[in-house]
Amino acid sequence: MNNINAIILAAGKGTRMNSTKPKVLQTLSDKTLLEHVLIQAQQLCSKVYVVYGFGGEQVQQTINDASINWVEQVEQLGTGHAVAQAMPQIDDDSISLILYGDVPLIEQSTLKKLIAHAQESGVALLSIILENPTGYGRILRKNDQIQAIIEQKDANNDQISISEVNTGIMAVNSGLLRTYLGALNTDNAQSEFYLTDIIAMAVKDGRTVASVIAENEFEVAGVNDKVQLAELERIFQKNQANQLMQQGLTLKDPTRFDCRGSLNFGQDCEIDVNVLIEGNVSLGNNTIIASNCIIKNAKIGNNVVIFPNSVIEDATIGEGASIGPFARIRPAANIGENAKIGNFVEVKKSTIGKGSKVSHLSYVGDTTMGEGVNIGAGVITCNYDGINKYQTIIEDGAFIGSDSQLIAPVKIGKNAVIGAGSTITKDAPDSQLSLSRAKQATLKNWKKPTKK
Repeated sequence: MNNINAIILAAGKGTRMNSTKPKVLQTLSDKTLLEHVLIQAQQLCSKVYVVYGFGGEQVQQTINDASINWVEQVEQLGTGHAVAQAMPQIDDDSISLILYGDVPLIEQSTLKKLIAHAQESGVALLSIILENPTGYGRILRKNDQIQAIIEQKDANNDQISISEVNTGIMAVNSGLLRTYLGALNTDNAQSEFYLTDIIAMAVKDGRTVASVIAENEFEVAGVNDKVQLAELERIFQKNQANQLMQQGLTLKDPTRFDCRGSLNFGQDCEIDVNVLIEGNVSLGNNTIIASNCIIKNAKIGNNVVIFPNSVIEDATIGEGASIGPFARIRPAANIGENAKIGNFVEVKKSTIGKGSKVSHLSYVGDTTMGEGVNIGAGVITCNYDGINKYQTIIEDGAFIGSDSQLIAPVKIGKNAVIGAGSTITKDAPDSQLSLSRAKQATLKNWKKPTKK
């Protein structure tokens, strides 16, 4: 929308968080509270102003967005005072949308309605009906028209019984807002400049205050402590899970699924319980992720099965591959088509070729592995000498016997066989058996120790 300014109030310390971070930097899913608000504001508004106070330098460094206009509130003198700090930079012929850095789940559709009403009437207020309105400013109406907002500390008994409350979110013609802010005083229980007092001023001015009543309580819920933060996290995840299921994703139990990033998927994908998605993850068609897996920044192809308790990070999994259980696929791993990475296998910065198998109890690091390779149990690529990393190359069709160590840099040739229990320090030629073993001996005079 053109000529819409977002003014986001983010100056609070958040003492009840018991944290060294300002309240707006507490995280919900994969973003700070302030980032959630910024996403909505930047999609709707031509300019965004963030009014900061406590920990302002930390807030700016964390958000690190050059498009934001940062405004400092040196003294904390109330919401009206906070908004006034941004007004010198704002044109009268615009709409100012007042938002809060600790109210992260406000929806764009609600804000669009609010802005549209403000463009028609000059002043639009977002309210909500609560079963328990304790602590909120009450909306005073006459003949169904908003007359004023009364803060709870200033309300009488009749006013306290009102269930429609102020959310603090409003959209106002900027010229009117500037005028009303200049007329505010501190004649109230908290001796602060209340932004809410501009509503009574607008009514006295003969204006109709447009009303938008929020449909969802979570949209206008603020975060003051870690309990409320956790409650909104669950709401956010539930809403996200519902959207994903409506798009065709099968979730065995949506209450035990967390997506802290973005998830794209094909048809007939299935995710079991206690799976955590982080960063950017994409799934092909017919892919199954079993329980207790963590998937971060991964591209996973069609017909893949991720067995339980596996961790995949910054990796690519090819079509038809199987991973786990209890596998760890580390950054820069590329698992090829129909490859198998079995239980208790770790793969790091390696390419595993089509149809190759690393079935159990192995470490593969800094390795280029061809197609049809079979890696026995307990095999490790020794890629690190304590200072530098080295490459292992295993060509197509090679067979590496159990409990072998490949000391990089080393090359295992095409269709080569490495005998079990070998330590390979030199290149192994194509189609031949290579092994290194000491001669087996039995000590005749040896006796089994006895327990002391």
